[in-house]
Amino acid sequence: MRTKYLLAATLLALSGMVGAQRPGIPYPIPTPEQSGEIPLYAGAAPGSEKATQQVVWDQIGPQRWERNITHPSIIPLLPPADKANGTAVILVPGGGFLFLSMDNEGYNVARKMNAQGISVFILQYRTLPTPADNDGYMATLKRVFDQSTPKSERLDVNKGLPFAIADAQTAIRYVRAHATDYHLNPHHIGMVGFSAGAMTTFGTMMADAPQAIPDFGGVIYGPTSLDAAGPGAKVPADAPPMFNALSRDDRFFSNQNLSAIEGWRAAGKSIEFHLYEGGGHGFASYPSGNSSDLWFDELMAWMKALGYLK
Repeated sequence: MRTKYLLAATLLALSGMVGAQRPGIPYPIPTPEQSGEIPLYAGAAPGSEKATQQVVWDQIGPQRWERNITHPSIIPLLPPADKANGTAVILVPGGGFLFLSMDNEGYNVARKMNAQGISVFILQYRTLPTPADNDGYMATLKRVFDQSTPKSERLDVNKGLPFAIADAQTAIRYVRAHATDYHLNPHHIGMVGFSAGAMTTFGTMMADAPQAIPDFGGVIYGPTSLDAAGPGAKVPADAPPMFNALSRDDRFFSNQNLSAIEGWRAAGKSIEFHLYEGGGHGFASYPSGNSSDLWFDELMAWMKALGYLK
């Protein structure tokens, strides 16, 4: 999974989030209370036993970012009982594996899904360590996206992807195992991710992990190329239905090939692909007047056509 393509895409995505997409400098805010948060592991997450960093929440413009996550969890956001349709979505925010965009790609989307009767579980997956202080944090971001930084000093954020996928798989297993508790259909457990979260979603769909593959996947401004899963990657025999949406002017992902889209179709798997004329990167919750504003309605129409919104 740790390919040059993924690293380059992640670096570019992070630079866009910090720069043009969300202007401003992040500053720490008190950690908000998140009702019903469920840890994914009884103790330390495997591979993170020695982690010592503390969670930091930052405000940047209207957005809140969460970083330094070492104890991954899911946050249930459930629809009214009389509206619930038995379908669940593991919602995976992006953030270049350094932070999670908890509003734009988390809570805002979750509420819209709840209105459609979908039970949502926001995935707070592990992120790479960053300094708690602002100066150190900004220096870390510079190591990621500033092209003047020597290659020897750049941060390989792609190291975060395997941890994110492992946490996503654990979340799927948990929700599926507790489907009765949440009044869910255990065969209607999907994943929808954005940017780095879309990479996580795609990687989870491509992995050979019984009981940890989503029943359907939404890849929103993320991979469209099979190369994202490594050289020579092929569409799995049990590949789930995929909804894939990307803007033509997405400066981070628009140069990919479409081998994942073509591969899904050639393998006879369910695939819906939207290549929007405009919208850039990060269009999850904020209308821009472009056709990408339609992504959520089109995702819902796709899910309805496949029987997930009954």
